[in-house]
Amino acid sequence: MLIARSPVRISFGGGGTDLAAYYERFGGMVVSASINKYIYGIVTRNFDTTFQVISADYRSSILQVPVDGGVVNSNLEMRMGQAIYEHFNLRMPVNIFIASEVPPGTGLGSSSAVSVTLCNICSTLAGNAMNKRQLAETAYEIETRRLEAPIGKQDQYAAAFGGLNCFEFSADGVRVTPLNMSASSIRALERRLMLFYTGATRQARDILSEQRERSKQGTGKTVESLHRIKELGWQIKAALEDGRLDDFGALLDESWRHKKQLASGISNSAIDEAYAAAIAAGAGGGKITGAGGGGFLMLYCREDRQEAVRAILTRLGLIQMRFAFEFEGARILLYTNLLDSPYNWNE
Repeated sequence: MLIARSPVRISFGGGGTDLAAYYERFGGMVVSASINKYIYGIVTRNFDTTFQVISADYRSSILQVPVDGGVVNSNLEMRMGQAIYEHFNLRMPVNIFIASEVPPGTGLGSSSAVSVTLCNICSTLAGNAMNKRQLAETAYEIETRRLEAPIGKQDQYAAAFGGLNCFEFSADGVRVTPLNMSASSIRALERRLMLFYTGATRQARDILSEQRERSKQGTGKTVESLHRIKELGWQIKAALEDGRLDDFGALLDESWRHKKQLASGISNSAIDEAYAAAIAAGAGGGKITGAGGGGFLMLYCREDRQEAVRAILTRLGLIQMRFAFEFEGARILLYTNLLDSPYNWNE
């Protein structure tokens, strides 16, 4: 048996500047943190001649193909399983069961955490286990080139590396710098961040496709907003490292206002109502996680105002999800060599 996991993430600043259409010309940066909600992959030996991926989150989506190839399933996560399996040139008849601690499509980078988990599994099965940077780059290349996903590069790096980091993106590569925060500031930030599930999932592909096309123009409102979001990202990094957490909350608020200019569908009336209610109840700032349109509302809120914020958002139908930061990134938790069995792989 092989068990692997990768964390999902929350993004603080710079989101959108990690799209190649932007960072290859202007350079991008993202400040983010991985949290203790994981994508798990569990691998067992299959005793026929097929490779199978089963997702607990897409219960009706089961990919089962001969180990020498077959028809690709229409579901993105399932197609990802086959694409990664084939990338590593595996011919092992195995079952891979994927399970997530968060709903899919909720802006926490779960799809890329799935791809990092699958790359970790398949490279280990191939006998060539990858380091964190290799996992992130391979997952990104497969998602964007093989599957043509219009996504940025932050999610794969956050899932692979774990922790609180500043990621800098350019045509020459990615620089990973852990945030230089004191332990007391990290604990205080963890206490003051609140995540609320809006109950709505969204298709990030549509939002990011529109944003990517606008970014390619090189000028205009979208690019100007991305420039400002990147500038705010650097200010967010400085505020966190200086321990100025209330300033961080205010910067989140300003960054969210610019993010809503990037593409249509990033916000809606329900999100705007919930956000305004949270601010009125005492939250210092926040944003919708991920590309927008639904998912989780992340808020910065001092401890003495959290009960009021929780009460008003609960009345609006939002559900709080408790979390903590995590610092391990992608890991193999257990690996018992699948070849050690009384059965012959080639039978």
